[in-house]
Amino acid sequence: MRQPTTVDHPPGFYMPANGLDIYYEEYGQGGSEQSLILLHGGTATLQSWQEHIPAFAAHFRVIALDSRGHGKTNNPAGELSYRMMADDVAAFVRALDLHKPLVFGYSDGGQIALELGIRYPDLTQGLVLGGTCYRFSAQYFAALKGFGVDKPGSVPFDFERMQSEQPEWVQYLQAEHTRADQPDNWKIVMEQIAKLWWNVQDYGLADLKKITTPTLILVGDRDEGVAVEQAVEMYRGIANAELAILPNASHGDLNETADRLVVEFLKRHTGGN
Repeated sequence: MRQPTTVDHPPGFYMPANGLDIYYEEYGQGGSEQSLILLHGGTATLQSWQEHIPAFAAHFRVIALDSRGHGKTNNPAGELSYRMMADDVAAFVRALDLHKPLVFGYSDGGQIALELGIRYPDLTQGLVLGGTCYRFSAQYFAALKGFGVDKPGSVPFDFERMQSEQPEWVQYLQAEHTRADQPDNWKIVMEQIAKLWWNVQDYGLADLKKITTPTLILVGDRDEGVAVEQAVEMYRGIANAELAILPNASHGDLNETADRLVVEFLKRHTGGN
C-alpha cells in the first residue's frame, strides 16, 4: 500500500515495485480516467516537470516519478541501465493497477520509454519519446563531453573539476539528490549516470518494429546529442509513429510548443477532450 511522504503540496507517495520504493506525485483533472506517466532525464528528478505539468494535468491524471537512484527513489542494485529502469516502470504500472497509461519520457526518460515500447508493447496506450536515441553516434558521445561528463575509467570521477567548472549544476545535483543519511549521494548518482551514458548499446530496426503503440518522436532541431536524421529514421522504423521537430531547440529546450504538441498527440490517440 502506498505511504504518503512529508511533502505538503502536492502529497507524495512511495510505491514498492521491482525491489524499489519508487517516489511519485500525482496531479490532474478531477475525474480523469486516463493516466499519463512522466519520466524525467538523467541527473534530474520529477521536479523538472513542474512548469510542464499544468498543460498535461488539464487533460490527464498525471503521475510523475523519480527514476531508480534519482531524487527520493532508492537503488539497491548500485547501478543503472535503461532495461532495468523500464522494468521498474512496468512494475510500477502494475503495482498502481493502471490500465494502459500514456508515457512521456524525455532524454533518459525517453530511453526508458523506448525500452518499454520494445519490451512491453501491450503495456501502454501511447508513447512520447523526447530527445531519444536508438543509435548512439559520435555526436552523442561528443555531447557527453560537451556537458562535462567524461568516460569513466581507471581515474576516479573528477568532482573537483566539476565543482570548479560547473558550480550551478553541482548545486542543483546536491539539492535534488543529497539525502540526510548520505550527504554525498549526488556523487554516487553522478558516477552511476556517467557509467550508464557511456555504456549504452545501439538498437536495430528490428527492435523498433516491436513497438506497436502510437508513438510521437519529439526532437529539437539543435539537439546536441540526437540528430534530426536519426529521429526521422525512428519515425520511419516505428509503425504508427509521428514526428515533431522543435525549431531552434537544443536538448534542454523542452518548451510550451512541445507541451502543446504532446497534448494534441495524446488526446488524438485517446479520444480525450
